[in-house]
Amino acid sequence: MSLQVYKVETKDQVDAFHALPQRLYKNHHWYRPPFRFEVENVFDRKKNERFEKGGECERFLVMREGEAVGRFAVFIDPEKDESYDPKLGGIGFIEMEDDPEISIVIIDFAKNWHRDRGYAGFRGPVNFGENDTFWGILIDGFEDHNVYGMLYHHNYYENLIEETGPEKFDDLYMYQLDMKQPLPPRLVKITERLKSRENIEVRPIDKKNLSRDGELVRQIYNRAFHDQVIKEREEEFIGISRETIRQMVKKLKPVLMPETSPIAFVKGEPASFLVSVPDLHEISAQTNGRLHWWQLYKLIGFEKRARKFRPLAFGTDPRFRGRGLEALVFIEGFKWTKKYYPNLKVLEGGFVSEKNWIMRRSLEALGCEIAKTYRVYKWMV
Repeated sequence: MSLQVYKVETKDQVDAFHALPQRLYKNHHWYRPPFRFEVENVFDRKKNERFEKGGECERFLVMREGEAVGRFAVFIDPEKDESYDPKLGGIGFIEMEDDPEISIVIIDFAKNWHRDRGYAGFRGPVNFGENDTFWGILIDGFEDHNVYGMLYHHNYYENLIEETGPEKFDDLYMYQLDMKQPLPPRLVKITERLKSRENIEVRPIDKKNLSRDGELVRQIYNRAFHDQVIKEREEEFIGISRETIRQMVKKLKPVLMPETSPIAFVKGEPASFLVSVPDLHEISAQTNGRLHWWQLYKLIGFEKRARKFRPLAFGTDPRFRGRGLEALVFIEGFKWTKKYYPNLKVLEGGFVSEKNWIMRRSLEALGCEIAKTYRVYKWMV
């Protein structure tokens, strides 16, 4: 029977959108679902500020004989899209059975959707909103759990997508570090010298003043990514707004681990930072992606029980680059983590573009190794 594409509008359709991956990955050892509410926030006009910036986003189900066999979302975000020449929209949240007919239907629909809006093409899978979650198709690293903010995919997804004729847009690497691994002695010496200087201070993020420190992080981050050594990485960067950082602070405050998240200052000015959270997918795996009020107790003390954690953001103000501050915040965070959170066994951070050779070189110098690869594609309409 032929496939039909339906826009997700009703509660039952929303439920079907989430039920599909639950069925596709049922009893799969490595799969961990994202929290349903975090996915829903992407499509909520009241919670995703990209709608206010002129963005448009719709999601769809691919049906066969009354059953959902595929799903996806398509979106345009003029503030980001026009940084490309020609401008590119986006597709994301792709899930499907192992059937090439489904992937062809999804991509053909997405091509028509973007063409109707005057777009020359689109890239994906990407997210309509935050740039640190829900990006890419997993193409390597299948024998490990997907860390918080990242998705897992069956290994047949790569073939199904490539049969639709895309170009590779970017590969994104997730780096891991075994917490039992010793730190490189040379970098430890460098950071000890930096700490001894009177004009340099490094301290953990202060949970009692999280709004203040969140603003400091926002300032460093925006400066760092508006002026990147790798110019290709500036294409899609538009900065973090105060509203975005406010929402992030609210969301992460219950689980933020201060001793994994240092801020460095030079002469009192915020200069470099690292922000990490425990792998909340360890909880979502227990609750099947839900987080009802009666399950909130699972968050209490979770940072002390977690086995893996993820650095979400890492940056240095361009005025203070080349002074070893990146190594300082990383190594201090590593030392504090081992002291205060001994149950944490693995750091998994990223994602880092294959083009960002500076960040890759820095992480590899610290002993990190590539654990997973996610791929983003581009289609022209």
